[in-house]
Amino acid sequence: MSTPELQNRNDPLFDIARPHDRLFKILFSHPESVAHLLRERLPPEVASRLAPDLPEPVEGSFVPDAMGEFLSDKLFRVRLLNGDSLFVHLLVEHKSYPDRKVGWQVTRGIMAVAEQAVREMDDAWDLLPAVIPMVVYHGAAPWSFPADLLSLVRAEPELHPWLLNVRYILVDLSATADPNLSSHARLRAGFLALKYGTRSPREQEIALGQIADALQEAPELLVPVVFYLITTFPEVRQETVRKIIVHVTHQEDHAMLSIYAQELLVKGEARGEARGEARGILKGEGAVMLRQLQHLFGQLPAWVKARIEAAEPAHLETWSTRILMARTLEEVFDGPHHGNS
Repeated sequence: MSTPELQNRNDPLFDIARPHDRLFKILFSHPESVAHLLRERLPPEVASRLAPDLPEPVEGSFVPDAMGEFLSDKLFRVRLLNGDSLFVHLLVEHKSYPDRKVGWQVTRGIMAVAEQAVREMDDAWDLLPAVIPMVVYHGAAPWSFPADLLSLVRAEPELHPWLLNVRYILVDLSATADPNLSSHARLRAGFLALKYGTRSPREQEIALGQIADALQEAPELLVPVVFYLITTFPEVRQETVRKIIVHVTHQEDHAMLSIYAQELLVKGEARGEARGEARGILKGEGAVMLRQLQHLFGQLPAWVKARIEAAEPAHLETWSTRILMARTLEEVFDGPHHGNS
């Protein structure tokens, strides 16, 4: 099975610590997916003016660092039929509830894009770039606020025509029926995972079959989506992961998947934790591995914690490559009474 976005193990996408953010970045690292999103979600009068060229990603983030925990963004340059360019600022809101202040973050994003364009032109500009903001929301509760800036401004209605306003396109996954999330296989699989990543364990359990079916049409997303399920679906266990893998790949074992998934785990989740000391206070890779084992096998016996506390970094790396494919804890460690290898 080909997994193009995972062939480069040094890809900076692997260093993103938050699971929602990581899946968003991977999902929209393909211009084809962005093109489908724009044609499906932009107003028809805008979508009809897009040229057939694929969107061009623009490096950088245009939201304040303080919002990074709850808001991810990517900027794309889109060609129009008349030869002009349009920027689409795509933001994903990661809170499980609607945030009425997103309109302000959207406005700040547009200003940051315009300021960068002005700097690149050395202030020798005549017209500012056109920027359309689009917010993807995947919280549990449906969005309930106006999709604009003016609703956040304290002012009488008579003043509204004279005040700055910014509108954004809202893609509310929580209020969209699952079959209508997207006609594009890759988007549908990614949106299903994101949509249920903030839901109750019962809703997540019901959605797993749909997610597995969607991955059959977009198998290149198998590794990042499986990793997302492990880190955001608290009731997902080892056998469930195995069934999804077999459903998509039609193989009982997929060793490469295990290696890639565990590298994502170590380079992703462990990034935000203290590194170095794997002993004693259970930081770094050891702590990540304990959480992973608990996700897959449930309550852990004391010997598992003891072995991880005493392990050398090389042992942790060896064990981490076995987790997804192991049927028992003993298979992860080669037996509870063996040495640390």
